[in-house]
Amino acid sequence: MKMESSLGDTRWTRRSADRSWAGVLTAVLFLFLLLVPVYASQTDSPYVLLQFSRILVFALAAVGLNLALGYGGMVSFGHAMYIGIGAYCVAIASHYGQDSGVAHLLLVLVVTALIAAPVGLIALRTQGIAFIMITLALAQMFYFLAVGLKQYGGDEGLPIRQLSQFGGLTGSPVALYLALLATLAVSLWLLRRLIRSRFGLILRACSMDARRVRAVGTTPLGYQLLAYVFSAELCGLAGYFLANLTAFASPAYMAWISSGELIIMVLLGGASTLVGPVVGAAGFLLLEEVLKGLTDHWMIIMGPIIVLIVLFLRNGLWGMVGTNKEGH
Repeated sequence: MKMESSLGDTRWTRRSADRSWAGVLTAVLFLFLLLVPVYASQTDSPYVLLQFSRILVFALAAVGLNLALGYGGMVSFGHAMYIGIGAYCVAIASHYGQDSGVAHLLLVLVVTALIAAPVGLIALRTQGIAFIMITLALAQMFYFLAVGLKQYGGDEGLPIRQLSQFGGLTGSPVALYLALLATLAVSLWLLRRLIRSRFGLILRACSMDARRVRAVGTTPLGYQLLAYVFSAELCGLAGYFLANLTAFASPAYMAWISSGELIIMVLLGGASTLVGPVVGAAGFLLLEEVLKGLTDHWMIIMGPIIVLIVLFLRNGLWGMVGTNKEGH
């Protein structure tokens, strides 16, 4: 009994230390991100701000995918579709003269939910490779739909003449960056609370063994569908910000390659860890930027590096600091 008590105390102490360490690192990470606009202003480097804004966009999308993939066990190969949908909602609304930032935001959230709900309902009737193929097929369907819409630019994409209007903040790169950072922080806070709730417990149980969840009288479909839709909404928000960052909407945002990159970001940072996808997105995009500066054949180098990290760091880059999964 004494030995078991000692082991339990040791585990609790280690877990508490992991949480404290993870909290410190998370605070340092966000402090660094908060200081990026200051550095860009002091050094007159607008490209730095643009690059980190792009990192935050894909970090937000990766955090969304992590809810479905990391915590829900749903390997979606079509989440980039929702980034494209968010971007096209802004671009098409602006095309018709609607430039209200709030209206754009509401349109993105509503349209994303209306598409994600039936897509998730169809895909969740299956599992394993069938789920992957259905999400991929439906995402490609929307990709080719965007390519075929010649009135909205077709495969050349649609320039956004009027960005989302927020008074004096409109068009300010710093304001957009800070809004992105705030949205990411709130999303992580909500996700943390969600994962630690009864909903999160059941969702993780469904990812491990859905049959046992049914055996105790709980239907997995509703929980999985809500998680899928919420994860899609975060990707839609990422598309909203991406459209305002680039003043452009393109079918390329929806391509299966983009969905694959999102999965890599989640795995690289640490699936089923809270901050892991943020680290994964930053690591992926910064590594890509560095290698592009070294050689035109950067993909030949980047591929093996990512494979080695995923193979030897099972919990991803965030797992290197010894953080536990499920909410850290």
